[in-house]
Amino acid sequence: MTVIRGVDVDERGRCAHWRTERDVVAHRCETCGRFWACHECHRALADHPFGRADPAAPATVLCGACGHLSSYGGYSAAPFCAGCGHPFNPRCALHRGLYVT
Repeated sequence: MTVIRGVDVDERGRCAHWRTERDVVAHRCETCGRFWACHECHRALADHPFGRADPAAPATVLCGACGHLSSYGGYSAAPFCAGCGHPFNPRCALHRGLYVT
């Protein structure tokens, strides 16, 4: 499975900042190409600003429950993972501008 980086990340990609059952989404930083549990983890551990993705770019969002990759557009179109059906946190939409252009 792809490594999800962050602060105190568990086996499903939940971090010190976001820990609910639905917080299983990691976003790829376009600058370093790594998946991060959240923007706060990236800010704390990376040496560069988070590189935001084009919403149509493939493989920019990773489900921490099953490892399914999708575009941000695909991820945000449904309240659950297309790979395993795990529900996503609907409040993540509030942070859209941090992850995509």
